[in-house]
Amino acid sequence: MSFLPEDPAESSPSSSEFVRAMSGVFESLGRAIVCVDASFRIVHASDGLDAIAGEGTARAISGRTLEETFGSALFGQDSPMRDALARGERREGWSATLRADGRESRPLSLTAAPLCGVQSPLCDPRVAFLLVVRTGEDLGAAGGGAPTLFAGMVARSSRMRALFDLVQNLAESDATVLITGESGTGKEMVARALHDHSPRHAAPFVAVNCGAIPSELLESELFGHVRGAFTGAVRDREGRFEAAAGGALFLDEVGDLPLALQVKLLRVLQERTYERVGESRTRQTSARILAATNRDLRREVAAGRFREDLFYRLRVVPIEIPPLRARREDIEPLARQLLSRVCARQGRSLMLAPDAMRVLLEYAWPGNARELENALEYAVAVCRGQTLHESDLPSEVRAMPDAEPVVRESAHAAQMSPAVRPAAPAGDDRERIRAALESNRWNRDRAAAALGMSRTTLWRRMRELGMAG
Repeated sequence: MSFLPEDPAESSPSSSEFVRAMSGVFESLGRAIVCVDASFRIVHASDGLDAIAGEGTARAISGRTLEETFGSALFGQDSPMRDALARGERREGWSATLRADGRESRPLSLTAAPLCGVQSPLCDPRVAFLLVVRTGEDLGAAGGGAPTLFAGMVARSSRMRALFDLVQNLAESDATVLITGESGTGKEMVARALHDHSPRHAAPFVAVNCGAIPSELLESELFGHVRGAFTGAVRDREGRFEAAAGGALFLDEVGDLPLALQVKLLRVLQERTYERVGESRTRQTSARILAATNRDLRREVAAGRFREDLFYRLRVVPIEIPPLRARREDIEPLARQLLSRVCARQGRSLMLAPDAMRVLLEYAWPGNARELENALEYAVAVCRGQTLHESDLPSEVRAMPDAEPVVRESAHAAQMSPAVRPAAPAGDDRERIRAALESNRWNRDRAAAALGMSRTTLWRRMRELGMAG
């Protein structure tokens, strides 16, 4: 291992002994060391890496960047690991694969830290960071296993890792996918991952929220219109299907589609054809359909609000994203990733104190990852030091008494579809919504964000509770 200057002329017998001794210590523990400079380029890797990742690996990666070696998810520009190291933080036990000589290693576990306070002639002055590499057999160690980064998402739970594997297994598929899950679980991120890992990745990814566009405008939004088709149609306009040609069209909140439009979408899925509003010419579409909803579509079908034939056409490949309360081991790595993102937006550099992390782990997160990000954004805004504490978190997050009831509920909730889980009592829900509205001066956009739901969902819930005219 080279803590030494690269010039052999600067080496000495004592320094060589030091190097061999240090390498021997880590190798005896089944570990290897990678030394990295301030530009995240590898200065040296210890010989122990050959035993972990294959003969010749240590030499092959010397001089390469961490992004080239371990991938952009971990060490690309603005990645969570890279940002943390730049802020002087340590990250322990992250899942990684190493690429060298055209081959990819088996799963590894990676710990990275800044090299702080080491001043010695035995050390190469270029070394800014150290990486400790060990085999993947250690991934199930304390902390529930190493977090996995995939397509901008981070998880430690087996359920989310299985989801990541499914997305990768669909890389060569053009099948229609229906993504289900509660609000704020990251359905659009999964849809984008499906597109980015498909042969269509170079073509457009076009997203449309079916619940946010008035029904009378939604048909034109999807299919386009011709001049004079309706009042205000002063020119021809292409729809989202045309914009997504050769790529993917993501229909978010597809459960909110009116029945009349459901018939037209069914035709697109069956025949790959459609017409613009006000036009008789039939057009072909080459867009792949990805859809998402937080509704239980089986229940919607039974109630006559959603077509059964469309449901099965959309549900060729079903993907369900579990709520955050059902995968609590994901909260810690997700909170750190989201904090890095919020800090980057606000020009801050903050860390989470243990008391703040304890509160985050105990809260139920009804708004899932979106609510977690909103809570951290609030905390960053009010924090006056360099460390976020419990007192910086929103009051509704701090009000959670303990985690035990949530853990019991999540085990049951994991077996149920999101839309058929027991709803909160109407009175409790009304008070929660009223409190969010009052604290945000009845601004529905900000209240919806605080509740971890869309403005449309908030408005719908207010009507159901008799809170809106």
